[in-house]
Amino acid sequence: MPYSQIVGAGHYVPENVVTNYDLEKLMDTSDAWIRERTGIHERRFFTPGKDTVTSMAREASLKAIERAGLQPTDIEFIVFATITSDYYFPGCGVLLQRELNLPGIGALDIKNQCSGFIYALSVADQFIKAGTYKNILVVGSEIQSTFLDLSDKGRGVAVIFGDGAGAVVLQATQNPEHRILSTHLHADGRFAEELAVRDPGGSRPGRWLTHEMIDDGGTDVVMNGQNVFKHAVVRFPEVIKEALDANGFTTADVDLLIPHQANLRITKYVGEQLGLPEEKVVSNIQKYGNTTAASIPIAMSEAWENGRIQPGQLVCLAAFGSGFTWASALIRW
Repeated sequence: MPYSQIVGAGHYVPENVVTNYDLEKLMDTSDAWIRERTGIHERRFFTPGKDTVTSMAREASLKAIERAGLQPTDIEFIVFATITSDYYFPGCGVLLQRELNLPGIGALDIKNQCSGFIYALSVADQFIKAGTYKNILVVGSEIQSTFLDLSDKGRGVAVIFGDGAGAVVLQATQNPEHRILSTHLHADGRFAEELAVRDPGGSRPGRWLTHEMIDDGGTDVVMNGQNVFKHAVVRFPEVIKEALDANGFTTADVDLLIPHQANLRITKYVGEQLGLPEEKVVSNIQKYGNTTAASIPIAMSEAWENGRIQPGQLVCLAAFGSGFTWASALIRW
């Protein structure tokens, strides 16, 4: 049976840097307040007319493909994770296929919010294990700045999110020493409304988007931050330990943890709970904010660039977010 191995990673972030001091000019907040509660110093917002969810994904993908030593024509399937698709439909998978000039290959869209990239990675892993494909492009890309309410009303959410894209190439291998060992996916829809954007929705009367929906706040991000935090600090260690237990490892065996970049306080708490020193936990939320499905592949690409990921290392990915959904992947690099 073939296994799947990550052979290339790439990322792209917009050139538009938005600092906490920039947000101070738009809402009643402060650099100190944002840093204390989230750890974020700055984030990237897309440049209209230059960046799209798909174009950012293209740049990240081309970098990942090049680092894998492949050509775009070697890609046989695309799995694209995003909650901010360029169009209501179709999804970004086919748009990226067009951007890469790969007509005819399959493209699958994943909408699992902050856990989206690991869900996408798991799907791609199964296709390779089944022998269906040999080279799969897995992407996370988001433009979230356009749905943020950059006013006092929306400041609790607006200071957190940013834009960006990351991608990896998954390739079939017969080498059991360097591969994705396992993935673990979970969800609990009882908490769906704790972090959500309700509208537009297909089940509403009348047209899919109305002035009433906007006026009623249906298009705003609703987040019960306290409840999200409470569940995240439980589910993160839980799903990481699940992956380690499934493969006969302990936290002492982990060389690098790459968590979804939700909140620096959450990341630090999880690291402490697992007994992992700071140098074994990747954190880049300070520069980019929460980029949802893009956060793990961006962090992975940066870690690879900086030499923090080396062959033979045990690398764990973990995520928690809206849904609630949570997931992990354990990789022998």
